Amino acid sequence: MTEDSQRNFRSVYYEKVGFRGVEEKKSLEILLKDDRLDIEKLCTFSQRFPLPSMYRALVWKVLLGILPPHHESHTQVMMYRKGQYSDVLHALKVVRFVSDATPQVEVYLRMYQLESGKLPRSPSFPLKPEDEVFLAIAKAMEEMVEDSVDCYWITRCFVNQLNNKYRDSLPQLPKAFEQYLNLEDSRLLSHLKMCSAMSRLPYDLWFKRCFAGCLPESSLQRVWDKVVSGSCKILVFVAVEILLTFKLKVMALNNSEKITKFLENIPQDSSDAIVSKAIDLWHKHCGTPVHSA
Repeated sequence: MTEDSQRNFRSVYYEKVGFRGVEEKKSLEILLKDDRLDIEKLCTFSQRFPLPSMYRALVWKVLLGILPPHHESHTQVMMYRKGQYSDVLHALKVVRFVSDATPQVEVYLRMYQLESGKLPRSPSFPLKPEDEVFLAIAKAMEEMVEDSVDCYWITRCFVNQLNNKYRDSLPQLPKAFEQYLNLEDSRLLSHLKMCSAMSRLPYDLWFKRCFAGCLPESSLQRVWDKVVSGSCKILVFVAVEILLTFKLKVMALNNSEKITKFLENIPQDSSDAIVSKAIDLWHKHCGTPVHSA
């Protein structure tokens, strides 16, 4: 057996026994050993493969700019990040905006508001829609990232990425969703239009909250790997795949309110399969990224 065929055999075997990604993990470890991390290659890896959970927080921090590419600076930079976290938290406690009893995700929100100059005059002021988005993302992130300092910084930078890098792209996603659903299942799209459901689909849940609160975190983190590494378009294909997976259920519903209510609370047991198929759809329509030389 040649070396290539042995490698292919091992990959197929690993996949069958539940160790899919062993070869990919080794490739990522090689990338992470570089003195200066190659951001482009880390992005490409994250676009092509799911990140191993043990490296996800590190890769996200590098890709989101929380940590610099140079390894030797990581400890010092994280000390600075922790110091800033402690200072902001202390300031909020002094002005009595948060206390030890405040839920952690709300603490993150108040820290974010203070740092971005959007802290309201009183904690009793009603939350804005953008605050609700932040809380939903922070709540999901809390399940993915154990360390509270890491969780705050990743949430903060993830939300900033949505608001800045993807600001012009996100409003275009509902149109792209319609386009790709038409390519995959025009009959299903016709049913949604006939029920006047297209304008009432849960686009905010899908595209503003990036499926936080819709998919369980174990599935969601594989979607967010793609968002963090440069593609918000993956969100379109997750939405399309949700419709394809629950086609029979959706086709049996005959009004927009029932369709929307179902899609806002989809069964959780199909989530892993939905995400895997969505990633395949995304690669099918948008191609598979390759390393540039």
